[in-house]
Amino acid sequence: MTSELDIFVGNTTLIDEDVYRLWLDGYSVSDAVALRVRSGILEQTGATAAVLQSDTMDHYRTFHMLERLLHAPPKLLHQLIFQIPPSRQALLIERYYAFDEAFVREVLGKKLSKGTKKDLDDISTKTGITLKSCRRQFDNFKRVFKVVEEMRGSLVDNIQQHFLLSDRLARDYAAIVFFANNRFETGKKKLQYLSFGDFAFCAELMIQNWTLGAVDSQVDDMDMDLDKEFLQDLKELKVLVADKDLLDLHKSLVCTALRGKLGVFSEMEANFKNLSRGLVNVAAKLTHNKDVRDLFVDLVEKVSCSVGCPLTPSWPVPGLYQCWMLPWTHSSWNPAAPTTGH
Repeated sequence: MTSELDIFVGNTTLIDEDVYRLWLDGYSVSDAVALRVRSGILEQTGATAAVLQSDTMDHYRTFHMLERLLHAPPKLLHQLIFQIPPSRQALLIERYYAFDEAFVREVLGKKLSKGTKKDLDDISTKTGITLKSCRRQFDNFKRVFKVVEEMRGSLVDNIQQHFLLSDRLARDYAAIVFFANNRFETGKKKLQYLSFGDFAFCAELMIQNWTLGAVDSQVDDMDMDLDKEFLQDLKELKVLVADKDLLDLHKSLVCTALRGKLGVFSEMEANFKNLSRGLVNVAAKLTHNKDVRDLFVDLVEKVSCSVGCPLTPSWPVPGLYQCWMLPWTHSSWNPAAPTTGH
């Protein structure tokens, strides 16, 4: 009786990026083989179906063995079992922690708990992302959150140090951690037009300006928790809409800065007082946890929907911030001084 045995011998661990992507996307070996066949790889390489099957299985075994190291990326760098060049190590880590925007929008702001994990079946069906990939992405979010939640220092720096992610991906994870910690509501239907990039942009600004770390670099959880004193101070903005003379002055300063630079200037000018009242009313209520969680819902309901501009789905959030919020904010903190455009 004879039996066949496939043996792969080598020194440097070979990583096929296409097979790695199929593994990350949650495809089984048989599905991955079928997809590789459809890509025309047999014709390109002259390999047989049996060889392709063995090659795919070998890569999958390697990825399964590497996965425990990818859970703590510095271990991948210092282990001696797998001879992988640094550039390949970086690729493995970056792609393992990459995520689908459709998935992150479904869980952004939710508690990273078993309860949310139970919803992954529904999320998989809704987004078309395999359940296995959904679980990997969710577990990555939760793992990063658990590692950095009690750390002092910059949230982005801590993520980069412990997970060796690129600056951009580390900033995205910082936004995910920040939203999960503060439980911001992002799932309501009226917020669906906002992309993850929009929320990540807001998270970065809030971390830089609204957190305890923005005030005192020695406090614990500096980039995770909102500064309660700052939120309390926002109530003082009520004077901007309570005093008619101050409201008119504020409007004049902002309009001077934006005239000729804003595509919807006439609508903004006509609705300025309603916009200001809406923003101030939202800000003044942020001393309550529920109102903090509903911040983005309130901005859409009580500011955007009340006036119809400029907070509309057609306005990208970064552009809105640069063109409208910066002049409005600078003028509101120092309404006696003239402002210039940004």
